[in-house]
Amino acid sequence: MGAAGYRGRMDTAATRTPQPPARVAVIGAGTIGLSWVRLFASYGSAVRVYDPRPDLAQVVGTAVAAAGADPRAVTCASSAAAAAEDADLVQENGPEREDHKAALFVELAEAAAPHALLLSSSSAILPTRIAQSLDDEAAARMLIGHPFNPPHIMPLVEVVPGERTAPDSVQRALEVYRAYRRTPVALAKETRGFVGNRLQNAVLREAVHLVQSGVVDAAGLDAVVTGSLGLRWAAVGPLEGMHLGGGEAGLRGFMEHIGPSFAQIDLHEPDLTEAGMRPVHDQVEEAYGLPPHPRIARERDRVQEAIIRLRDENAEAADG
Repeated sequence: MGAAGYRGRMDTAATRTPQPPARVAVIGAGTIGLSWVRLFASYGSAVRVYDPRPDLAQVVGTAVAAAGADPRAVTCASSAAAAAEDADLVQENGPEREDHKAALFVELAEAAAPHALLLSSSSAILPTRIAQSLDDEAAARMLIGHPFNPPHIMPLVEVVPGERTAPDSVQRALEVYRAYRRTPVALAKETRGFVGNRLQNAVLREAVHLVQSGVVDAAGLDAVVTGSLGLRWAAVGPLEGMHLGGGEAGLRGFMEHIGPSFAQIDLHEPDLTEAGMRPVHDQVEEAYGLPPHPRIARERDRVQEAIIRLRDENAEAADG
């Protein structure tokens, strides 16, 4: 599978630094899509964007200005196919509906360059299902590139292959996201929700149960996380953290000493119906406003960027 559209595509990890694709299509200009535009444009890619929203030019212009990028490098297209025409990379961010994505990717595959990576930002839909209507050649280039919000700040991108995705496409996707200084993680196989959202779903269900049962209110629960687990997980993952907490025996020691107590913690199924969620919704809205106060998002991004800078500085110091 060729890669002529990639500028300086890495032949081997030791000989070349991966460079961003020359031409990128972003389909869908919601929160995630606009953040991708901001990221891609800031690294010099020519970006074409499509979304049926009437204020597309305005919101794209705001994203480009925020990125400090050349506004001439980003254009708005009249259709998804026009945005994807001859693109080296397609990043789709449309509605989270399997039927919609499956039909859309047929259109995108026909319009994009023959070597183009066809990526979806889907949060949970399996790539095999999205690629169900593609021929084998196009399906070999279709996979998930799932970011965490907002992708121009958050480093993680989960790279998830479908049943017909070529191994070379996985490696190319890893190279592309690294060229944008993201931290891609390739999953060995697809699973609904991938890894990040499965973990987030488990935490959400327990958080809802604790609030619903009156153990803690919504603001208190968030304070518990930001004052403990959130700080720890910014430095080490849950398994690594427990490995460190087990002393010389590592995770084995942790499970020997604390595992039996953890095994006794009861698991509950929260009530996720509209009626069951009403008190949780009310507490969250009281604590954070509705719509959420813009200052909260700004503070979130400021703290996240500071953590990322600190991690980068520590990594550079360790390498030196």
